Amino acid sequence: MIQELNKLGYDNSEDFTSPKAEVEAKLHEYDGLIIRSRFSIDKPFLDKATQLKFIGRVGAGLENIDVAYAKQKGIQLYNAPEGNRNAVSEHALGMLLNLFNKLRTAHDEVVSGQWRREENRGYELEGKTIGLIGYGNTGKAMAKKLSGFDCEVLCYDILDNLGDENARQVSLQELKSKADVISLHTPQTTQTLGMIDAEFINSMSHPFWFINTARGKSVVTDDLVMGLKSGQILGAGLDVLEYENTSFEDLFSAERQLPEAFHYLTKAGNVLLSPHVAGWTFESHIKLAQTIVDKITKDFGRNQSPNS
Repeated sequence: MIQELNKLGYDNSEDFTSPKAEVEAKLHEYDGLIIRSRFSIDKPFLDKATQLKFIGRVGAGLENIDVAYAKQKGIQLYNAPEGNRNAVSEHALGMLLNLFNKLRTAHDEVVSGQWRREENRGYELEGKTIGLIGYGNTGKAMAKKLSGFDCEVLCYDILDNLGDENARQVSLQELKSKADVISLHTPQTTQTLGMIDAEFINSMSHPFWFINTARGKSVVTDDLVMGLKSGQILGAGLDVLEYENTSFEDLFSAERQLPEAFHYLTKAGNVLLSPHVAGWTFESHIKLAQTIVDKITKDFGRNQSPNS
């Protein structure tokens, strides 16, 4: 990204460690800001950015930015869901196939000297019904991956007319009545916070597998654990967790006390956990940066300001 922005004539500074107050103190010098998720971009922060023209978020979500206030101030916002949609969908599919074939427990048992074939009998994806909640960039990428598995793919989204040759759009009620698998591909909004709760889990017409590579706070973990214990949830693949405050937070800091539900997830044989890395491949690292650069170039072209 730095190389590409240099080519466009921007004078680039990097700061990955300064406290928020120190960053705010120098914001008035910049025309553009490229962020990940280290701290929130709130009204006081934006008020310090007196000549800011754009903010680029190297990722999909904009939940750590006061979007309405930024737009009110005429600041253009860019995110890059196109950049990691393939990575996220591959990760989600990998988790699902791992759960279906009990690869985690099978590996551990063979390494420990156990040869349990019947206990590790798996399931095939062919003939199953996969329900995708959210049919934007990652949902569509997931459906495209699934198109070769001879399974039925249904999608639900708050927007209409998104279905395509890879997924049939249905109501949430129909999705719950037919899906063998639920995979989340939604941003974090007021509508998605806590959406996978006891009511949702119990309203599924039959036991199901669950995959979440979207946002951790879309799931009530206590309710998820109850679903796993009852057998209503057959297995879960979680790349994100409710307990994350930011997208790349280390959950294992010394002062952090994680709840009992988390400890259950770490011990359950039908649960796969990864540290928010679904969209964090070597390839997506380049794609995310290039997507933001392309959007800046489209709107602003080469930089003409000598003090950017």
